[in-house]
Amino acid sequence: MQGRQAVQRRTVGILIFDDVEVLDFCGPFEVFSTARPEGDDGDDARLFTAITIAEQNRLITCRGGLLVQPHATIGDHPPLDILIVPGGQGTRRELHNERLLDWIAAQDDGTELTTSVCTGAFLLARRGLLDGRRATTHWASIGWMRDTYPAVQMVDTARVVDEGHVITSAGVSAGIDMALHVVARLHGEETAARTARAMEYDGFGHARVLVAGDGAFLSYADGR
Repeated sequence: MQGRQAVQRRTVGILIFDDVEVLDFCGPFEVFSTARPEGDDGDDARLFTAITIAEQNRLITCRGGLLVQPHATIGDHPPLDILIVPGGQGTRRELHNERLLDWIAAQDDGTELTTSVCTGAFLLARRGLLDGRRATTHWASIGWMRDTYPAVQMVDTARVVDEGHVITSAGVSAGIDMALHVVARLHGEETAARTARAMEYDGFGHARVLVAGDGAFLSYADGR
């Protein structure tokens, strides 16, 4: 728009795989595809380009039977600014997928932010990306994570844990809170609040977000 400073559009890559939890990836996709600057609702004004990425170019069978055709594969996607690794039953299989784990680690080397939803945190931990950091995951998997990856300081009192470069979130719907937190961090609380209102999502500003540094819980001014 004339007279308005151009805003860099970041590319968000959302990993998907068979038995991925649907809301784990669809929730953040909705947030990032909805976010716009104030006063401009056109698609050209999107602040993010969100794409789904799979290991292979084929239909992915998500949890519950939803079929999704990925935008790209781990071999042909554009450079990513933000990586989202969702969870679901499929993470148990992908924990042994060395090619995919190597890809996650390689992306982490170049991303501005690497994030996870639910048990996607296990895939980050498998390559040591959470070592020495605080993190969270689905409440039912906190104990499993603590036992399996003792170098990770698990937090069971937050929906989102922001450790700077790496952000993890609790299960399923918490991915929406994580994505809105990213929008707020990169483009301001007002933009995140407008995005939440556009989505008819009432949770923004109420989720417990633990931020790096002093270990305090973030308090957003606009929780509406």
